[in-house]
Amino acid sequence: MSHRSEIRATRRHTLSRSTRSGLKNFCLLAPAAPLFSAAMLLPICKFGTPVLRQKGEPVTTFDPALSELAANMLETMRAAHGIGLAAQQVGKALQFFVIDLTGKPGSPPEFSATLDGKSVLPDLLMPLAAANPEVEILPDDEWLYEEGCLSFPGLTGDVARCEKVRLRYHDLKGERHEIVCDGLFARCIQHEFDHCQGVLFIDRMEKPDLMKIQTKVKQLKRETQARLRELT
Repeated sequence: MSHRSEIRATRRHTLSRSTRSGLKNFCLLAPAAPLFSAAMLLPICKFGTPVLRQKGEPVTTFDPALSELAANMLETMRAAHGIGLAAQQVGKALQFFVIDLTGKPGSPPEFSATLDGKSVLPDLLMPLAAANPEVEILPDDEWLYEEGCLSFPGLTGDVARCEKVRLRYHDLKGERHEIVCDGLFARCIQHEFDHCQGVLFIDRMEKPDLMKIQTKVKQLKRETQARLRELT
């Protein structure tokens, strides 16, 4: 999920579906210290790269290589001013993603969460590395936010997502956990989980917003495919 530079907490209307605008460009407000050492930057796959449409394979081995992948993905995400990154976005079709929503010291959290049934401070969950994620949508309002994506540089649009989710996943040691959360965390989980299934945010974008950027989306795809042909 791409960067967050402005917060406009304007509630637009509440009819059959509640909507909220804000977080125009999703970006990390205050990057946390890396969880792992010796991380390296990875190239981010842009729209038009076939792996972005591939459903990820389950993670079956929890070893130093997976921890290294997580470290590299977090480093890459932070360098791109992102808050979430899925394995497909770095060229690997896996059920795996990372998220870091660490905020400025002293700033109010943008979500609430429980871990394995216990309430936790949001920053204690960050950064999150989730393997084999399973997402359950919980009863709550549905909200519109203007989302971006690191695989679609500079392109944004309103996407409706549910406010609250349950995430079941394996951590880097292969241990099973459950997180229930709302707000930005829930939105980011849904965005990255979609990536793991080969689903992109343009697939869920409000039609008027998609129409506005359709020409740029097609241009990005053409440019990406042209670069890929040059490499083969």
